[in-house]
Amino acid sequence: MKIPALAAALVLVVASAAPASAATTDTYEYKLLAKAKADECFNGIGVPYPAGPPCAEGQAKVNQAYVWGLTKVGTDVWFGTGTNNNCLTSGATLDVIDPVLNADYVCEYGESQVAKTDSAIPPEIGDVRPPQVWLYDARSRRNTNKSAEITKKSADDKYRLDHTIGLRAAGAFKDTVLLAGPTAEGYVNIFAFDSRSHRYLGSVTFTNYGNVRTFLQYDNALYLGVGVGVNGMSGGAVLRWTGSAKSPFTFDTVATLPVQAADLTPYDGRIAATSWPAEGSVASADKMAGVWISPLLADGAPGLTADDAAGWTQVWNARKYEPDKVVAATYGMGGVASYGGYLWWGSMHVPMKSTKVHQKVYPQDTDEAAQAQVKNTQRATSIFRGKNLGTPEQKIELVYGAAQLPAYDPATKTWAVQSTNYTPVFGKSGFDNPYNNYTWRMTVTDGKLFVGTMDWSYIVQDIINGGKTEAPTLAQQKATSMANVAAPDPAGYGGDLWMFTDPEQPATAITKTGMGNYLNYGIRNMIVDGTGLYLGMANPMNLRTDLTDDVPEGGWELIHLTKACK
Repeated sequence: MKIPALAAALVLVVASAAPASAATTDTYEYKLLAKAKADECFNGIGVPYPAGPPCAEGQAKVNQAYVWGLTKVGTDVWFGTGTNNNCLTSGATLDVIDPVLNADYVCEYGESQVAKTDSAIPPEIGDVRPPQVWLYDARSRRNTNKSAEITKKSADDKYRLDHTIGLRAAGAFKDTVLLAGPTAEGYVNIFAFDSRSHRYLGSVTFTNYGNVRTFLQYDNALYLGVGVGVNGMSGGAVLRWTGSAKSPFTFDTVATLPVQAADLTPYDGRIAATSWPAEGSVASADKMAGVWISPLLADGAPGLTADDAAGWTQVWNARKYEPDKVVAATYGMGGVASYGGYLWWGSMHVPMKSTKVHQKVYPQDTDEAAQAQVKNTQRATSIFRGKNLGTPEQKIELVYGAAQLPAYDPATKTWAVQSTNYTPVFGKSGFDNPYNNYTWRMTVTDGKLFVGTMDWSYIVQDIINGGKTEAPTLAQQKATSMANVAAPDPAGYGGDLWMFTDPEQPATAITKTGMGNYLNYGIRNMIVDGTGLYLGMANPMNLRTDLTDDVPEGGWELIHLTKACK
């Protein structure tokens, strides 16, 4: 199908939320640089995959779903992908393993041919496929799939790529590009390329880590946030790369944390890290999602060293805001950036995760109580900012969020609205959209703070209208409850990109529709390119591959956003 979202270049006119003294309007144009293509044929759940594509039997399917790791070296843009991430999240996080099939996507779980033929792939991640490494050359405008260089290197390299759940993090420093991701066995794999020759250097498995999220290059050093244990549930660390192109896999531990490190950013002469929760976080504040800051980078040797590993401080956690302690334990923290004298960060909420945990802790014995639990455990993303962090003058504000949220009283088995201890400065949670559930990325360029979100409203309509015909699942009940509160607006399908032009002015939306393709339910990655951005999109609609229908296509997209000439 030929639609504007997939045209060679598109233009967005944005009336920026500029300070009252400014009278400028920024115009942005964006261009689709690369798009995932169909890579498999699907002919029914549990059925062996026919040859193709093109598909003589069944229909074309695109497994490559996310630009999951993204980095830039000169005019080269490197990125690693994630596959069928919607299925992987629902399986691994929500314990959903009953196959799902609708017009947009299929999740086979244990019925997948991958799970049936590879004993290392459990049913909950049966939809995983080997991720890919791509190189986009901005000068030649050429895209090159570098994945075959990995699989041809050795049997060990091929095994590592085949068993990597996705290349979640990408970073570059000196002459080396690193791409890293969690494995099916619960470890972390890292792959290395020479940034000058583009030659593949090799790979390694780190068995002492279980997850990886973000690289940060800053102040002549490269840092990496990791988790310990499966999905980082046993704690975390920040690593500093000490390698080279000849020896690309050496790191020093510069932070030992009780939680897995998520996003990293410079802050006031330090490194700030958002985090995801660890086991036992209902009872322990230090194991909840929050914000941590490092010692001063100027103390001791340049940058962070092993001497700084025990010197990090948690300056905020989700329990400071969320009144329900069980829901608070399910928060994640995502994008983080320094802007306008503040550190800014946002929350992340896996759809249905809070409900699942709440039902485990407080089982309900009536349908009415269960429905109330579903409704009252939903959260949209909240945006915070703080200054003077870690000092007696620390000040934290809620930028977008809720002044009150429902909390459960186990003694009375009732829900009551309680204060969050904050009053939002600019608006409601989710940038006034209850389906904006992730603050996936934040970055600063051209004097502006950009915030990319995930909006799962399109998935909600699939849950309500598609899939099986038996009694509603918990997910369907939840979706119906959400719809009763605020029905998804089709005009708002797709992830959002928001822009702050001044810290004292509200944000303006550059897009609320996935950069023109409403199947792009999130802006997974952003990296700066001058005054513009490279955007890595998340789109797991693996059955949307028909170029002749009136629906856009599934699969990841790499997009370039620039300021247009006036």
